[in-house]
Amino acid sequence: MRKIQFILIFGLILSCSEYQKALNSDVIADKFILGTSLYDEGEYKKANRLFTQIVPQYRGKPQAQKLMYMHAKCFYETKSYYTANYQCERFASTYPDSEKAQEIAFLGVKSYYHLAPIFSKDSKETITAIEKIQEFINTFPESEYIQEANELVFDLDFRLEMKAYDTALQYNTLTDYQASIKAFDNFILDFPGSKLREKAMYYRFDSSYRLALNSVSWKIQERVDKATSHYNSLKRSYESSEFIEDAEMKLNELNELKTT
Repeated sequence: MRKIQFILIFGLILSCSEYQKALNSDVIADKFILGTSLYDEGEYKKANRLFTQIVPQYRGKPQAQKLMYMHAKCFYETKSYYTANYQCERFASTYPDSEKAQEIAFLGVKSYYHLAPIFSKDSKETITAIEKIQEFINTFPESEYIQEANELVFDLDFRLEMKAYDTALQYNTLTDYQASIKAFDNFILDFPGSKLREKAMYYRFDSSYRLALNSVSWKIQERVDKATSHYNSLKRSYESSEFIEDAEMKLNELNELKTT
């Protein structure tokens, strides 16, 4: 047992020594060979340290395509997504006829997906990711990655959907009812097939109801009519909605308010 442990430790020391020697070497072929070996073993971080040193020297050489492929993929595998999307796009544009072009192009757009934040954060990177993935879908409509690409777009669309809904609901919570109504109007228009549409229509009515209740006298009639219109839209679309009973009670309040 001790002999086996000794051999393993000795092998590790030797391997580390070989790696350090290659890092400090001026022989680019040694870096390429060892880097490729490390890449094949899944040691992407170590491999990429070597690749980074030799990429400029291999431009225009026969091995350049393989090197750039491994270089780009190492960034993706080590979750360096900002660099990965750039390197993957660079490979795909430099070697459009490569058998690896689709794979690397997909990893590039998938890097944008990984950079997209959760729905509660700024949606700029989410929109960028959707645009990049859609561009991949349009470029490679028969790709083996199409199903996964569509799933990524679906997930990102849902994040935008959640962001829009959450923003509108926050306006309601903060009693900025006019902003809430407008935000829910936009949500209903932008996401007609959303699972949150029923809730959005209810909270749009709720915001209209609360706005009417807190209205100055000369605006009450107009705002009650608008709230009633939002109630009717909810009733037409979701007659058996879980919110209908509550909405009807609020509508009755508004009708009493109108007659006083």
